[in-house]
Amino acid sequence: MTRGKRICLWSFIGFLAVIAALVVFIATFDWNRLKPTINDKVSAELGRPFAINGDLQVFWRTEPEEGGWRGYVPWPHFSAADITLANPAWAAGKTRSANFASLEKVEFRLAPLPLLWQTVKIPQIVLTRPSADLLRLADGRATWTFELPKKDEDPNAPAEQSSWTLDIGEIGFDKGSVTLDDQHLKTRLELLVDPLGKPVPFGQLAGKALAGGDKAATQDYVFGWNLKGQYKGLPLAGAGKVGGMLALQDATKPFPVQADVSAGSTRASIVGTLTDPLNLGALDLRLKLAGSSMANLFPLTGVTLPDTPAYETDGRLKAELHDSAGARFHYENFNGKVGDSDLHGDLVFVNRQPRPKLSGKLRSEQLRMADLGPLIGADSNQEKQARGQSTRQPADKVLPVEEFRTDRWRAMDADVEFTGKRIVHSDMLPISDLYTHLVLNDGLLTLEPLRFGVAGGTLDSHIRLDGGKTPLQSRVQLQARNFKLKELFPSFAPMQSSFGELNGDAALSGTGNSVATLLAGANGEMKLLINDGRISRSLMEIAGLNVGNYVVNKLFGDDEVKINCAAADVGITNGLATPRVFAFDTENAIITVDGTANFATEQLDLDITPQSKGVRIFSLRSPLYVQGTFKNPKAGVQVVPLAARGAGMVALGVAVAPAAALLALIAPSKQDDNQCAALLQQMKQPPKAPAPAKRK
Repeated sequence: MTRGKRICLWSFIGFLAVIAALVVFIATFDWNRLKPTINDKVSAELGRPFAINGDLQVFWRTEPEEGGWRGYVPWPHFSAADITLANPAWAAGKTRSANFASLEKVEFRLAPLPLLWQTVKIPQIVLTRPSADLLRLADGRATWTFELPKKDEDPNAPAEQSSWTLDIGEIGFDKGSVTLDDQHLKTRLELLVDPLGKPVPFGQLAGKALAGGDKAATQDYVFGWNLKGQYKGLPLAGAGKVGGMLALQDATKPFPVQADVSAGSTRASIVGTLTDPLNLGALDLRLKLAGSSMANLFPLTGVTLPDTPAYETDGRLKAELHDSAGARFHYENFNGKVGDSDLHGDLVFVNRQPRPKLSGKLRSEQLRMADLGPLIGADSNQEKQARGQSTRQPADKVLPVEEFRTDRWRAMDADVEFTGKRIVHSDMLPISDLYTHLVLNDGLLTLEPLRFGVAGGTLDSHIRLDGGKTPLQSRVQLQARNFKLKELFPSFAPMQSSFGELNGDAALSGTGNSVATLLAGANGEMKLLINDGRISRSLMEIAGLNVGNYVVNKLFGDDEVKINCAAADVGITNGLATPRVFAFDTENAIITVDGTANFATEQLDLDITPQSKGVRIFSLRSPLYVQGTFKNPKAGVQVVPLAARGAGMVALGVAVAPAAALLALIAPSKQDDNQCAALLQQMKQPPKAPAPAKRK
């Protein structure tokens, strides 16, 4: 053997010896000796104690599934048991666990060959019973915020770009738990995550509408979760499914989510996808909502909605969470019910500055009038309790005392149109349809218009409620046009031949945070005109007006009496309504009404005085009175006649009558002995309302 060959042989033997020694060293080395070093290094980097408390092991094993010669290359397998990461020092004693996070065991294997081209390839990481205990104090300090140690680096130096890449194939765990105590949000939650065992296809839960198109490649549901606790003081419970951990890293692939959650009286069900989940890119979900009142969504979402009866909706929610104008949520083509009324539409919520804004269009094909009652607190006490309202309507009061939630009006802006195509109500109130355009801007709520179709005519109102003022300041203008008397009383046969109409105007202002307080201090005027109508006891019975039934019976008995015209001019000062003119011109007599109606006390004090025409027989010998409350009015006959007082009213010389615009709308009878012409000649000034008074 030549000298060169001997050198080569010994070199090869030496190389094998080194490899053998290395293998023996790796196989026999106690890796636990490195734990103190690893713990110290990681603790220094994270700024809080980190520890591998159990065994740290490394063993080598071939991977036959690699195939070919690669199957003979051994891979290192790493495992570490009982890993903990402590809380910051200020959280000591404030959490259930002394640690921020813990891990019973972690296992992974490393592909050695990719290291040659600077790639760290880890096909699989398995976590055993991970847990986290999260805490945020009322002052904003949170355990998940790490204060990393500052390093001495040149701030002007360019950021170093590592040439190494990390390739993780799969992350799995058997069961994990998270607890959250957020004192800032008044929230305490317990979350348990568990593998499903068998993946659930996305389309199986999402349906064809969501699972088609670009969502066809959405991965399966892999993990299930359960949630319980409190959110913003409300009891919270929920369950659902999500995709695998690895999909969180792929910004291009939709991440599947599914949840059924209840918070207080509100229930939500979602199924769909989240794009770029680590950065909360976008949402595409089918969203079902249900609850006792839409107002209960405010503490959960920050969206200001009115009080309503029980509701449910079903629609598609799309969200662009990184829109330049602010996160944008579009609840499109939703259908649902509010009380016994249907509801459809599109809503867009933009989380802009300085205030979020809600906009959209809503419609109801069939709207039940009673379902609008909660908007002003006019529903029953039982219904108030069902929607979670603590205020109760006093048994002896008619005007709603429930206060508007003006504190929420400045939380967001709104621009919403609502159309009620058909309104369901009894014949006593023949309202056919509804349209309103609602605008909310920095606490100022306007309804311009709020329009009802009534008895073949229209009731137009323009409402301005300034919730930014304390108390609320209001201005209301009303216009009643062309109410057909025969449609107002469709069940009264004699009225069906009438061509009479009702027209009127009103202007009111006031301060207060409920309908009752607004009217209790209201100021303004109201003017009404009626022509060519009929009145009788049976008409009052149909209208359900017991007091009116009594009055008409005393005036006319059972006879039907034609109304040539009627006019009312009522001034309202500090909640006290006083008729300046309130007169009926009938074929038998002129009837005047005098007295007051007090909206603050809901007390009535009215006198009804008839004046017979000519030699016609008129049975009444004394005027009538109407007293009592709005809830329980009482009528009777005056003991002392007040004919002189009534005659003075008939003169109408002091009347300030309704708007001149009404003149063109009324065609009075041409009978020589009626007073309609005189009444109409006095109608020259529109109603006025002063600016809302400021309460001290």
